[in-house]
Amino acid sequence: MQKDYLAFDIGGTDIKYGLLDHSGNLIEHDKVATPDQNLDVFMAAIKTIIERFDGRFRGICFSVPGTIDHDHGEIIYGGGSLPFMDHKSLPELLNLGEAIPVTVENDAKAAALAELWLGNLKGIKNGAVITLGTGVGGGIVVNNQLLYGSHFQAGELSFITDWQHPDMDHTIGKAGSSVVMIQSIAEILGLPDKKDGRTVFEAINASDERVLPIFTDFCRTIAALINNVQTVIDGDRFVIGGGISVQKIVVETIKKEYLALRKAMPVLDATLKMPEIMEAKFHNQANLYGALYHMLLVVDQGGI
Repeated sequence: MQKDYLAFDIGGTDIKYGLLDHSGNLIEHDKVATPDQNLDVFMAAIKTIIERFDGRFRGICFSVPGTIDHDHGEIIYGGGSLPFMDHKSLPELLNLGEAIPVTVENDAKAAALAELWLGNLKGIKNGAVITLGTGVGGGIVVNNQLLYGSHFQAGELSFITDWQHPDMDHTIGKAGSSVVMIQSIAEILGLPDKKDGRTVFEAINASDERVLPIFTDFCRTIAALINNVQTVIDGDRFVIGGGISVQKIVVETIKKEYLALRKAMPVLDATLKMPEIMEAKFHNQANLYGALYHMLLVVDQGGI
């Protein structure tokens, strides 16, 4: 029987993992809290999961935060929340030998690969995935291929900056942070849990006038971002991912604000083709699928 693949999605809060087959069918999956104490504790947790699936996989693939230097197999900057991963190589740390290949991909690029492979970018020549979370991640597809750039940093949308205010508080990563938006609304609602997205979206969906301006400003920021990226890539479709994208009002309002932007600038509306804007197909498991697709592409290209 052909063995499957073990995929990991490393996040600051949880390690999600799952067993998938070559066609992208998720056979089983689970998650554990991410150990953030040090490298040894973190790697022990990874190895425990690998041992659980011993004999059932032919390769291991990871989605992780941070820039992935594919030339040297290193994670750069460790994604902030896991600084001990900076300049570390998971294939080297695991040292499983040539029989079990190990690949690593950036989390936002993994989300884009999932959509390109089996999701809402399948068959789209030029487009992008925008993932909404703590910051704003991106995966840009040009000529049916994920764009990496010279330093594997294409799509780092969080760092788009307002040069009149050169600080992180005036970047897309802050203005377009769904976490910041939810916290701001939770403050207004007086919620004890400032991460209570469920209650926040109940208020948004109920058109609570206390919170709608904050939510609308957030969606306007993403709409402007889509417009700016569109001027560069001339895409056919933008796919909105991240946990809050399951809320239909998110994509609906981003579309509404994008149309308002174009109406306010007639020359823009007359000149630039408007791309489709839609919800991502994959949500919580997106990075598992994308990590696997990255591995399959590397295998097909003879990289491992």
